[in-house]
Amino acid sequence: MTELNSHIKKRIVMLGGGMSGVGAAMLATQRGHDVFLSDGGFLKDAFAKALQDQHIPHETGGHDMEQILNADLVVKSPGIPDNASIVQKILEAGIPVISEIEFASRFTDEIEVAITGSNGKTTVTTLIGHVLQIADLDVTIGGNIGKSYAAQVAEGPAKYRVLEVSSFQLDGITTFKPHIAVLLNITPDHLDRYAYKFENYVASKMRIAMNQDEHDFLIYNADDPAIEKALTLFKPKSKLVPFSMEKQLKYGAYIQDNQININLDSNLLTMPIQNLSIKGKHNTANAMAAATTAKLLQIRKETIRQSLASFQGVEHRLEQVLKINKVQYINDSKATNVNATYYALDSMEKPTVWIVGGVDKGNNYSDLYALVNKNVKAIVCLGVDNAKIVEAFSGCVEQMVETSSMEDAVRVAYKLAGPGDNVLLSPACASFDLFENYEDRGRQFKNAVRAL
Repeated sequence: MTELNSHIKKRIVMLGGGMSGVGAAMLATQRGHDVFLSDGGFLKDAFAKALQDQHIPHETGGHDMEQILNADLVVKSPGIPDNASIVQKILEAGIPVISEIEFASRFTDEIEVAITGSNGKTTVTTLIGHVLQIADLDVTIGGNIGKSYAAQVAEGPAKYRVLEVSSFQLDGITTFKPHIAVLLNITPDHLDRYAYKFENYVASKMRIAMNQDEHDFLIYNADDPAIEKALTLFKPKSKLVPFSMEKQLKYGAYIQDNQININLDSNLLTMPIQNLSIKGKHNTANAMAAATTAKLLQIRKETIRQSLASFQGVEHRLEQVLKINKVQYINDSKATNVNATYYALDSMEKPTVWIVGGVDKGNNYSDLYALVNKNVKAIVCLGVDNAKIVEAFSGCVEQMVETSSMEDAVRVAYKLAGPGDNVLLSPACASFDLFENYEDRGRQFKNAVRAL
């Protein structure tokens, strides 16, 4: 057990009052620590009520530095960058700053499965959780999706913890040590938080394995050059378990004769790709990562096959919304970077009206040119500032329209699309210019489609 599980009462400050901050405050309070939560903005009603119900001292609309610098430990929201002046002041005062994932993990010795990657992590996290639930195991699913890890630990024990973890959460770990880590891919994303250096972002993702030892596993994408290079640079101590769409592996997961093969011991697991419920090359890779995890956890082969065939996918990720006048409307709001949108455009088999835009995170759109030329008939820009998108794609399509609200974007797309076409929301950008988050953006899209 760690120092936080000892009976010494500590003063713990939560910086940020979102899902992770409030979850951490609940857990720390439950374990008898002196807690204070500080948010520079304003809390959602549900979070404010939760803090009041638990009598947790908190402030909003600013930061009382005297209260904050009186802490033994600060748990920082992943949305607050490390170079923020308030964080720098805390560090200068010699107070450790950690993430909520790190904080929660200090209160549990349960089996942690952690999934990261630039794309696909929500699908794989949810799919692994689905397999474990079908196997009737005691499991929680959360972290960067759903409930925060701290809130789940506060709610009670579970045998397995399946966690989506972002690079921002990994930046704040010191002892977090998942038994199985899954690294799906590393492509440029969030570079605005990493001094616009891809190598800084890669180093952040590799932190998922930094505390693992030879009894732990790192499942990784052997087709990803950034990961292959990072493995030689960071030399994780865990047992490496590759999966590949391109190579036939002696050990790990690979494709042969249109079926997934998972070879971790003498007991080979096979499943035809056509039996997977989620379609597309990227989802075949996601299914391999999830099935490999399940195999390491000794889940029966038939249970794994049944789970992969019954999984319904994730909201806001290539979600089929409605068909209107023979036009299919697809919600891929979760595509907040270029690589995610690449997968979406690559899976379009019909002429597509593409809704794109938002807060640019240092995007390079050149990877999309060939797919836009091939699959996109018109572009609808949706953002406060569309200049970069207009400049990038004006030579690729004949029709491009700028809009500044979801209703407007969907109405324009409706006019541009003909029978047999797709209308695809796949923004390739963050959502914070016009929306609360990608979920809000996806819901507004679905509501606007239903209102047509």
